[in-house]
Amino acid sequence: MTLVEHLRELRRRLIISAIAIAIGAVIAFVLYNHILKLLIAPYRDVTHRRSLLITDPLEGFATRLKISAYGGMFLASPVVLWELWRFITPGLHKREKRYAVPFILSSILLFLLGGAVAMLTFRPALRFLVGVGGSNLTTFFTPSKYLSLVVLMIVAFGIAFEFPIVLVFLELAGVLPSARLRKWRRPAIVVIVTVAAVITPSQDPYSLFAMAIPMYVFYEAAIIIGRVLKK
Repeated sequence: MTLVEHLRELRRRLIISAIAIAIGAVIAFVLYNHILKLLIAPYRDVTHRRSLLITDPLEGFATRLKISAYGGMFLASPVVLWELWRFITPGLHKREKRYAVPFILSSILLFLLGGAVAMLTFRPALRFLVGVGGSNLTTFFTPSKYLSLVVLMIVAFGIAFEFPIVLVFLELAGVLPSARLRKWRRPAIVVIVTVAAVITPSQDPYSLFAMAIPMYVFYEAAIIIGRVLKK
């Protein structure tokens, strides 16, 4: 394919992805109340309040648009990843194609697993954040601040759970041998805990360990997987 043909192909893939996101956003807009109810469940359990506090006349509409946008990207993510896969496939060698599908599927599953762990951890994390200020403070959250924290938690855990994919890729590329990873176990623990402490949006101990412990398990799993695939 010529450069112009590549650009046309890229434009077609981007248009399809944009349409998928738009359709997903419409679906999320219709299901807005159900999605919001699911997201604020930890807030209700911890604060015993039924709703978030709105102080801006436009915030209700902005909240619905924000949830629709996030929901659209989430629902359309399989289509977007498929279009990305179809775009890069012609440039891959046979061996690279063999590894590409497991890498993509593993990336999706690990990101979803990270998001699930984030939601499971969010309730004790929120309880810590609400209680750490003392009993003299009354807690009211606005939708903007609360939903931003929830989304950041999901994204942070999702990205952190991609850690083994990166390690296995570096092992297969010969950049980071398994033997070196085995030697770096102790420094890796320190680095993992430090990274988890930095990228955890809520900065609470529950989220830190909920992220750091799986990351170290993934570190050990990446060593084993890398050794198996290199044989």
